[in-house]
Amino acid sequence: MLRNLSIQSKTTLMLLAVSISSILVIALIGYESGKTALRRSIFNQLTSLREAKIQELQDLSQRTDRQIHVLSINPTLIQAAQAFKGSYNELTKASIPPQWNIAISQYYEKEFIPKLAENSQGEPNAATYQPSTPQDRYLQYQYTIKSSDFEEKVLIDNPQDGSTFSKVHQQFHPFLREYVETYELEDLFIIDPETGNVVYTTYKGTDFATNLKTGPFSESVLAKAFRKVVEEGEDQFVAFVDFEPYRPSHNDPAAIQATPVFKDGKMIAVLALQASSVELNNIMTSRARWKEVGLGDSGETYVVGPDYFMRSDSRFLTEEPEKYFAALETQGVPKSEIERIRELESTILNQEVKTEAVEAALQGQRGTRIVDDYRGIPVLSAYGPLEGDHNWVLLAEIDESEAFAPIQAFQRRVLITTVLIVLVVTLAALLLSHLFVRPIRLLNQGFDRFSKGNTDVKVEIDSKDEFHELAQSFNQMVQVLQKKTQQLQETSQENEELLLSILPGPVAQRIKKGEDKIADSFPNVTVLFADLLGFSDFAETVSADETVALLNELVSAFDEAADRHGVEKVKTIGSGYMAVSGLSVPRLDHTKRVVDFATEMVQIVQRFNQTRQTQLQARIGVNSGPVVAGIVGRSKFIYDLWGDTVNIAHHMQTEGQGDSIQVTASIHDQLKDFYEFRHVNETSLGKKEGLETWLIKV
Repeated sequence: MLRNLSIQSKTTLMLLAVSISSILVIALIGYESGKTALRRSIFNQLTSLREAKIQELQDLSQRTDRQIHVLSINPTLIQAAQAFKGSYNELTKASIPPQWNIAISQYYEKEFIPKLAENSQGEPNAATYQPSTPQDRYLQYQYTIKSSDFEEKVLIDNPQDGSTFSKVHQQFHPFLREYVETYELEDLFIIDPETGNVVYTTYKGTDFATNLKTGPFSESVLAKAFRKVVEEGEDQFVAFVDFEPYRPSHNDPAAIQATPVFKDGKMIAVLALQASSVELNNIMTSRARWKEVGLGDSGETYVVGPDYFMRSDSRFLTEEPEKYFAALETQGVPKSEIERIRELESTILNQEVKTEAVEAALQGQRGTRIVDDYRGIPVLSAYGPLEGDHNWVLLAEIDESEAFAPIQAFQRRVLITTVLIVLVVTLAALLLSHLFVRPIRLLNQGFDRFSKGNTDVKVEIDSKDEFHELAQSFNQMVQVLQKKTQQLQETSQENEELLLSILPGPVAQRIKKGEDKIADSFPNVTVLFADLLGFSDFAETVSADETVALLNELVSAFDEAADRHGVEKVKTIGSGYMAVSGLSVPRLDHTKRVVDFATEMVQIVQRFNQTRQTQLQARIGVNSGPVVAGIVGRSKFIYDLWGDTVNIAHHMQTEGQGDSIQVTASIHDQLKDFYEFRHVNETSLGKKEGLETWLIKV
């Protein structure tokens, strides 16, 4: 195959092979080295962020443990626990009026159960959740049932029922409420460790005045925390129960911290706090400042529990919820789960994350790897477990596409550079090999362009050899042919302009195409004849040149006016002028156009008289109807109109008056609303007698 190639081709191929292979090897080494270094750098950054977030969460856990312990030994809290227990027990024989029972039943059936059912499987039964003991029904009626708004309930210090409990509540509730608001807690509970009665809650939900041993919430996250504390029985012990759906909060996720309250060495109460997810989310999302902490457009840190469900909110739900939901649909997540996330606006206990990174972290491993995340998108993930009671794992991740974007950009730059270098090398090889044959190719190109009809060709050869002389001869030949071609074009243009000056455009085109018999009938056009009265007498007083010049001035003014009004000039004979509208271009208003034109013709003549001190008058006749138009003659042809319409229009002109327009009845009938007409005596033309005529005086 190479034997059949020229030296020029072989040289070009050799240069290209060496340059391309060198570039590809260098690019491949650079790409792999860069990708490895970038991947290591990103994993190091994610690992550092993971460890920082783990430390923040552990600090948060220790801080909240200290806070609840400090509160549990606060003398005010201890007094409150004792007072609430005692006053609660005083209500064991409280009298419950029938209307209270009705109100309680209606609240659970119409307020609580419908909201709980929205986030529950099956149909909850209201009777299951209603308080059963007198003190529970009494307290829930006074603090829970009267208002369904938690923000209103929390402001009630004393419902003015006269009970000892309400007096105790008025004394201690402001202190406990301020504590809850200060630390942004969801709720605070005081529980009797012996009976399991919830004797106080800040927000007075349906968990207030219930029993955590035998009541409807005995298996709730609050009850689990309560039992842990009671079973442990040690001072300073803090129990933590992970997020679970909490029925008193309509199955919204809740996590509980609980600790014992001791006095004189005896446990007198259990203090429980329902923690808010706000601070946890603030740590995980860096307060929505992902870019500022180096996570770019797709990075995030989040927490997953041992059940594989999130314990913090997804960045993508916060920033681009619709794209997030679309990704879940693509992953085949059931619509009911997607709708629950949409309604709650939270992924806590709602978004399952069962990835290789989560599996490894739950087994106690710390590491990095590339995995498909919960959206099904490849990410670089740094994962690890949290120490302590939480049994959570933390992940720091960023989309692979964003992480390796610099490598992809480098790859594109290398590719573009390779292509450019290959082009440069190719051009250099071709330039050297083609240097000798360049003059021949230039001449060949010139002949080729000239053969295709391009006469504006000039071959430039800088050398002073035979190729230069040959190019000069070619250029001289082209110049001669250019002049002849230009002369032919100018002659053709002059002929075409002359043809258009005496014929309408469409007729001229038909003549150019070779038609020699042109005659057309037109059902309805408007014809105008005009003459200049007094022109012959005026012509005798001036020279022939001045006569022609003045006549040309008037006719040119008539022609310009005709163009403005959409009227076609047919011909001029001496001082006579014939025009028509609706012929070449069909027009619905051709009659009005002609009469408007005729009016302007009279005004043109009047202005001419003022400037030239003449006494000419325009006498115009107009008629409309069918005509025949065509070419008359062969070597010296004219385009003319004929028929009764033309004859009558001419008759209107010859029988008319100066500075006026004489028209037929058909013109009058069409334009009587536009002009002021004056009826003239009837006239006759040949066999046509009784022709009514009308005059427009300008």
